Amino acid sequence: MVTMNWAAVAQIIMIDILLGGDNAVVIALACRNLPRQQRMKGIVWGTAGAIVLRVILIVFAVAMLQVPFLKIVGGALLFWIGVKLLLPEPEDGHHEVAAGTTLMAAVRTIIVADLVMSVDNVIAIAGAAQQADPDHQIGLVIFGLLVSIPIIVWGSQLVIGLIERFPLVVWGGGALLGWIAGHMMVTDVWVVRTFGRPGEIVEYGAALAGALIVVIAAKALIARTSATSAS
Repeated sequence: MVTMNWAAVAQIIMIDILLGGDNAVVIALACRNLPRQQRMKGIVWGTAGAIVLRVILIVFAVAMLQVPFLKIVGGALLFWIGVKLLLPEPEDGHHEVAAGTTLMAAVRTIIVADLVMSVDNVIAIAGAAQQADPDHQIGLVIFGLLVSIPIIVWGSQLVIGLIERFPLVVWGGGALLGWIAGHMMVTDVWVVRTFGRPGEIVEYGAALAGALIVVIAAKALIARTSATSAS
């Protein structure tokens, strides 16, 4: 059980790092016009507020995943998020984030933007937490988020550089989301009520199939986009 708990923590941290790149960019943009002595305060308070809201959302998400068919829907959404993570960014992609001129304005911008952008994080983290002991799920979510905060706030550039140098990190993250999606769908309340609780072999088989689906789908879309561009 301890191993599974630590595996869930590792998954939560990795998900938050991989899907937190946009949040790190938002933080930087929202605080760019603040006086230098207030920038770190804006970053810390904005991130803290965003994390608190995210924990609240995840608590509700974990509870809602006990409703029939929601794990199936959530798993399908995770498949889409995983494939999207692996596709190249569009050349004209950019962030429209208003820079705050006061500390409170910057903090408000960070919290609102993070709330809007955190749907993927919430679903993915809730799915990862589902694999742990029910009595420790929320504690694991909070612990995983707390560990990932300094990595996102102070180590975002390091993480981005690591991803650029080792692209397999991103592919591993996409496969992880597919793994969680496959596990979520096969353990949906409706599936368990209809077909019975799946054994470990079925659960791991579904998770592995989910990981492969995300990687294969992303590679197929990239190949098709390349072929279209070449023609």
